[in-house]
Amino acid sequence: MTSPVIGTPWKKLESPVSEETLEAVDKYWRAANYLSIGQIYLRSNPLMKEPFTREDVKHRLVGHWGTTPGLNFLIGHINRLIADHQQNTVIIMGPGHGGPAGTSQSYLDGTYTEYFPKITKDEDGLQKFFRQFSYPGGIPSHYAPETPGSIHEGGELGYALSHAYGAVMNNPSLFVPAIVGDGEAETGPLATGWQSNKLVNPRTDGIVLPILHLNGYKIANPTILSRISDEELHEFFHGMGYEPYEFVAGFDDEDSLSIHRRFSDLFETVFDEICEIKATAQTDDMTRPFYPMIIFRTPKGWTCPKFIDGKKTEGSWRAHQVPLASARDTEAHFEVLKNWLESYKPEELFDEKGTVRPEVLSFMPEGELRIGDNPNANGGRIREDLKLPNLDDYAVREVEEYGHGWGQLEATRRLGVYTRDIIKLNPDSFRIFGPDETASNRLSAAYEVTSKQWDAGYLSDQVDENMSVTGQVTEQLSEHQMEGFLEGYLLTGRHGIWSSYESFVHVIDSMLNQHAKWLEATVREIPWRKPISSVNLLVSSHVWRQDHNGFSHQDPGVIDILLNKNFNNDHVVEIYFPADSNLLLAVSERAYKSTNKINAIIAGKQPAATWVSLDEARAELEKGAAEWKWASNVKDGEDVDIVLAAAGDVPTQELLAAADKLNQLGVKFRFVNVLDLLKIQNASENDQALSDAEFTELFSADKPVLFAYHSYAREIRGLIWDRPNHDNFNVHGYEEQGSTTTPFDMVRVNNIDRYELTAEALRAVDAEKFASKIDELEKFRTDAFQFAVDKGFDHPDYTDWVWPGVKTEIPGAVTATAATAGDNE
Repeated sequence: MTSPVIGTPWKKLESPVSEETLEAVDKYWRAANYLSIGQIYLRSNPLMKEPFTREDVKHRLVGHWGTTPGLNFLIGHINRLIADHQQNTVIIMGPGHGGPAGTSQSYLDGTYTEYFPKITKDEDGLQKFFRQFSYPGGIPSHYAPETPGSIHEGGELGYALSHAYGAVMNNPSLFVPAIVGDGEAETGPLATGWQSNKLVNPRTDGIVLPILHLNGYKIANPTILSRISDEELHEFFHGMGYEPYEFVAGFDDEDSLSIHRRFSDLFETVFDEICEIKATAQTDDMTRPFYPMIIFRTPKGWTCPKFIDGKKTEGSWRAHQVPLASARDTEAHFEVLKNWLESYKPEELFDEKGTVRPEVLSFMPEGELRIGDNPNANGGRIREDLKLPNLDDYAVREVEEYGHGWGQLEATRRLGVYTRDIIKLNPDSFRIFGPDETASNRLSAAYEVTSKQWDAGYLSDQVDENMSVTGQVTEQLSEHQMEGFLEGYLLTGRHGIWSSYESFVHVIDSMLNQHAKWLEATVREIPWRKPISSVNLLVSSHVWRQDHNGFSHQDPGVIDILLNKNFNNDHVVEIYFPADSNLLLAVSERAYKSTNKINAIIAGKQPAATWVSLDEARAELEKGAAEWKWASNVKDGEDVDIVLAAAGDVPTQELLAAADKLNQLGVKFRFVNVLDLLKIQNASENDQALSDAEFTELFSADKPVLFAYHSYAREIRGLIWDRPNHDNFNVHGYEEQGSTTTPFDMVRVNNIDRYELTAEALRAVDAEKFASKIDELEKFRTDAFQFAVDKGFDHPDYTDWVWPGVKTEIPGAVTATAATAGDNE
């Protein structure tokens, strides 16, 4: 599935842009500037009818002007280009504080009123439009999900290009002008984003046009790119693979129509070059072109008062936020504001009813070509469900025949085979993204049906494997890029997954936070934004098997970040701990079907036993947690001494081994596995969690509970503080201990190894009765560590354990090895 082709894309103009059209663009620019200032300043009297007084100014002035007029100028010309070329276009507004420009654009193209009927196209609607901006009960100050046409929240800087390039992948008709703020250009993710042009193909993908909005200042300091020489600036971008075109305006008294003429001529030249690139790509195996970009240099706060209180404002950092912060408080500043508003000649832009005059909008695109109505900018409108293969065809069936605990399989490799066939069935609407770790995280089966998309030159096939100018796998060693690409891909209606080493998912904590906020706002308040496919994040190479890479690679803390997003019953975050291959398959099928979520799937890639059948996995997923009756040693209704519970593949393995020892000691226990972490959250905080009755049925009303947990123990305590019996939970998790060591020592130093778990259970049941056994277990832990120090490998008592009763002496019982290329990153 590709996004629908809108209009007639990639068509050159046969004649220059008319003067009449440019006059309309100028009126649009003035109207957008007026609307932007009105949003920042005015609470009433939106057209300044007499009497216009300081009482019409908001009490609390919030917003940002500095970047807004340049954005309004660019958006006006983008609208003109869309209409003249009938070009399928989505815009990305990178400058974080350009919200007034985005909402003004949507008001002018009519989509704002269509989505928010109370914002009528008259003076009353205009007043509501102004008052709601950065106002209690109103809308945020950024280009947010509330704004029609937005797929990029401006609240966090750095991801404009990642989102833009993700949007054009497998979207060959889509044109994305990506406006990059020069402050944003100083961030690491944006600096990385310039390299995205090596990961797209103009034949199968759309085109991104980066526009560097170079207005000279951030909040209080100059920007780096505005202060280097033109030669250095052009060399930098040429080195990044772009052909830069520079446009300078606003620094002298040039009349506005002349400025518009110069920019429209430049824009047509650039778009002609893009059309040539697209045309050549259809008929030739072209080498990677130098894609055009525009350096758009204007004063900060363009068209605002040049000086306020004798201090330079236009063209300085003082224009960044609210240049006239005292416009309500002092008559002098109010008069400056009044003159500023009047400078746009609103009487030429609005009629007596407060409606925008038709001549202001005469050049604008119509229907779905409007920026605010393009279906790519509301990707759920064009999203189609994935065609999924039959999950039963991928099940590990041997566990049914040979017993729970069979084999040694790499769970994520089985997921890779399943995902390979999803790509086969959905060849242009599903992608795998990864920071150089697709193979390392065992998803490499995809290369049987597709390649890594790469357009940066090749060595021999024997060296540069599985690479092509087209492909549904995208890799760049940047977690920011992978998350940004996937978000852009999903927001425009497609599907995907990306994987990363667990400790390095932290690199994009704030991106996950921002996307979760986008989804939360959508779910709560924006019904016209149709559900998009979920962010599926495979968190592998996790803390418990980073014994070979060491302490720097051992950190499960992303889970804590995601837990912070689980409030208000929005359900935009899911956290899964599949303990084996079949559980991972069941989780993945659900994740691939889901919408409006971030699915964090924490799954190991090292060989491990398969504990449950696929049917058992599905049943457990339905509830989120389940008693493993085959691992318990009591019958239904029979009293227990202790409940054993685990979440995570290695914690489950260690606790099962402890259960084996406890069984031999006559301790009565129930074994519970938690697959969907949020299902154990307090029922008072999560309306989809287990009920208190269901929770009590699993964890008992009054018995001790020993919980072996993948991440930090406090996370479990924070989730269950309002649950029955919560005081009896003893949680063992990661304790921020580790090194380059052995698998046993990794769990030992964090007190989650089977011997310590056994000892803890015995302490809880009857510490006096089992005192000698507890001492024996503690001594063995020390001896087993010394064994590893002396030998360089773990004690056979640890490595050779299998679940009692499982058949091991059968062909194919061990079908994977730990030594796989890529383990060491």
